Amino acid sequence: MPESEMILNPETQAQPAEKHQSTKTAILVIGGAEDKVHGREILHTFFTRSGGTDAVIGIIPSASREPTLIGERYVRIFEEMGAKYIKVLDVRDRDRGEDPYYLQHVEECTGLFMTGGDQLRLCGLLADTPLMDKIVERVKKKEITLAGTSAGAAVMGHHMIAGGSSGECPNRALVDMAMGLGIIPQVLVDQHFHNRNRLGRLLSAIAAHPQLIGVGIDEDTCALFEQNNIIQVMGRGTVTILDARTMSYTNQSQTQGSEPLSLHNLRLHILSHGDRYDLKQHQPIPQAET
Repeated sequence: MPESEMILNPETQAQPAEKHQSTKTAILVIGGAEDKVHGREILHTFFTRSGGTDAVIGIIPSASREPTLIGERYVRIFEEMGAKYIKVLDVRDRDRGEDPYYLQHVEECTGLFMTGGDQLRLCGLLADTPLMDKIVERVKKKEITLAGTSAGAAVMGHHMIAGGSSGECPNRALVDMAMGLGIIPQVLVDQHFHNRNRLGRLLSAIAAHPQLIGVGIDEDTCALFEQNNIIQVMGRGTVTILDARTMSYTNQSQTQGSEPLSLHNLRLHILSHGDRYDLKQHQPIPQAET
């Protein structure tokens, strides 16, 4: 059996919590189109946070219409980096979300990577399954590093941007909302952000959910959520933070369709590589203070 297809045997493998207790886990929320060829900074950070050469990685390509192709691509990348074991969890129907074989691998792995594609497809296949319940449980216990890119990033919040348009002023018709996977419930993520001119879309979503923190992530850029509620920014683009907690007025409930929205007294932060954001204090931390 090829190494990338192996499932660990409890008799030959120590439990991840014991063997990898020195690994600092994190959640990597990636804006899509991350570098897969050259420096691979974001992917290498996921590999390192998953245990480096001791990493046991699961690839979840369920969002993609070509899960075999996209799964194999990430397998090759992490094999080249030197991961110990890699397994593609090719969930194409909800029954596979109860597969004991997949559940066992999630129990044993140190890193899980959700690929891009269609976030509605990903949630439709995985939400409220034993497989996703096990993933969320291990993430909350800080036992595993989780990454999601593009659609895999969009599903991180309790509420999710499922689709919509771009390049318009904020309006209710601009964004389609759905339920996400609730991994980081206090955030609302949009991806390919400045690359696809999605500020108006995120503003439209935040107008309806002002209690959430909007996080817009550019391509080849990552918002890395640390265990201490600090977001670190890495990559070649920016992360946009929208904080509507101090919003004094919006006409969101009075408008219909494409009628323009008003949003008063929002806070907006643009963070670049090396900047951080404190989710508890709701304050950006410039690179100069790191």
